[in-house]
Amino acid sequence: MGPWSHGGWGRGPGDRLGNLGFGVKTGEFFREQIQFPFFMKHLKDKGADLPEAYMFLTGINEFRRHDVWPPKNLTAMTLHLDAAGRLSTTAPKEATGFEEYVSDPKHPVPFIGYVGDAMTSDYMTEDQRFASSRTDVLTWQTESLDRDVVIAGPIKVNLRASSSGTDSDFVVKVIDVYPNGYPTPAPTPGQPVPANAVRMGGYQQLVRGEPFRAKFRHGFDKPEPLKPNELAPIDFELPDAYHAFRKGHRIMVQVQSSWFPLVDRNPQKFMEIPQAAAADFQKATQRIYRTSSIQMMVEAR
Repeated sequence: MGPWSHGGWGRGPGDRLGNLGFGVKTGEFFREQIQFPFFMKHLKDKGADLPEAYMFLTGINEFRRHDVWPPKNLTAMTLHLDAAGRLSTTAPKEATGFEEYVSDPKHPVPFIGYVGDAMTSDYMTEDQRFASSRTDVLTWQTESLDRDVVIAGPIKVNLRASSSGTDSDFVVKVIDVYPNGYPTPAPTPGQPVPANAVRMGGYQQLVRGEPFRAKFRHGFDKPEPLKPNELAPIDFELPDAYHAFRKGHRIMVQVQSSWFPLVDRNPQKFMEIPQAAAADFQKATQRIYRTSSIQMMVEAR
């Protein structure tokens, strides 16, 4: 697993993606140290010293070998979505409280914070500050970390949510918030500055994001409408991540109900969405209760 857009492992040096520089030519490393020995082993019967998993650890920016994946000796870290935007390892005292926002599918949350002329290939590291400033995106974050926190494997989401509609999407994003004083690197000599380049102090790097359509909460084979304004468990997983949140950074979680155009707009009405007419798309008030949490597996210190 490496830090690439689709096909990025097969072309180019792979030393950066969007605004992020890795200081490592990850594409070249993959082709020379992983892919070539793999083919020599399976096509030419040559010996190859390859582990079960060869993973690129973002944040620290190095490839690491693992005999199993997820790695052994991980511990679970549960982060609770508490009041006042706090993301805490301590369960909230006010479990009945909630945060709310109004989702309007006619004005969906976009997947990037600027106007592009095509589908971008580097949105996976996009700065999420544009989203955290919106009223239809909820944000929680930890205090500044007093040590490096390395997460490995899938991220479990346990939302306790309600909607005034009969269906809804819930998009959960895990974000690495850089310190305000983080330096912006000088442009690489001879390389153009990306059109969407931004200052890195306070950068909100998307680490993982995943949508879930609430009508499938009891199984993809059993779509079921939400009962308006009634609390429902929304449990799912974000894809595997291998990332180091460095000392001085913060862990952030964002929740929203659209991610356009990565995800088709949900009319927030229980129906066959491809058959939805313009009149079917309606606003909905979404509530995220303080019994919600996410769980990440963390490497031991």
